[in-house]
Amino acid sequence: MILVADSGATKTAWRLIRPNGSTLQARTQGINPYFATAAQITTELKEVLLPQLVQESADITSLVQQVFFYGTGCGTAQNQELIKNVLQTFFSMAVVSVDTDMLGAARALCGKQPGIACILGTGSHAALFDGANIMQYAVNLGFWLGDEGSGGHLGKQLVTDYLNGDLPQELHILFAKRYSLTRDEVLENAYQKPMPSCYMASFSKFLFDNLSHPYAYRMVYQSFSDFLDKRVLKFPDAQQLPVHFTGSVAFYYANVLRKAAADKGLHVQHILEEPVAGLALYHGNS
Repeated sequence: MILVADSGATKTAWRLIRPNGSTLQARTQGINPYFATAAQITTELKEVLLPQLVQESADITSLVQQVFFYGTGCGTAQNQELIKNVLQTFFSMAVVSVDTDMLGAARALCGKQPGIACILGTGSHAALFDGANIMQYAVNLGFWLGDEGSGGHLGKQLVTDYLNGDLPQELHILFAKRYSLTRDEVLENAYQKPMPSCYMASFSKFLFDNLSHPYAYRMVYQSFSDFLDKRVLKFPDAQQLPVHFTGSVAFYYANVLRKAAADKGLHVQHILEEPVAGLALYHGNS
């Protein structure tokens, strides 16, 4: 059996691939080695993941032969080793591979064909893929300096406009009624609590719910436009390659995203809510 995981900032999606190609789904919290210790990750796997997998077999930990874990925060050898060591304690008979969420997205979206793979979720990223390996990463400046096109970026802009009194009056009233935010609460979550991008991203749904309003549409369109300009169009031959997207923001705002891309001469193909199903196909067929 093969176990595949795609881990983002807020959740990890798992697929157990049976010998006949069928799959069992499981979910846990996001596992980011920058924010979670080995002990915390161990607890999450023991208390949340394993109870879902034992539905398949009580001996599941010895039946898994390969584990492929793709996650945010897994771009350094040290963090990869941390995740690998924890997984190895549970699946002692398996060969464990740990790599970045960006490589996972590229394999899920492009398969074994060249293309540009993009993530638009809580954060954003992009990479040029040659069908086997990532050849070039887009510049990634993180939440405070970048993340254009992401839920965190959209939420940050929305909350900033609200606190500055720059929202259209009708949206200001709706936002205030829905969230009852105070300046002190926002600043505490932005500067004192961990993972401010997740906090800000939680407000982006307000834009989706009010997408028919010109303010909301313009904000989403411009955020996507900035992402395409700063990340995607800087790749060589970007307008000649298929461009693919994964992530909740890309999926739910797909119509706006396709319009922003078409306006820049980009050819969008796949838009997936999450890459784990594509990863299950990729590794199940390898």
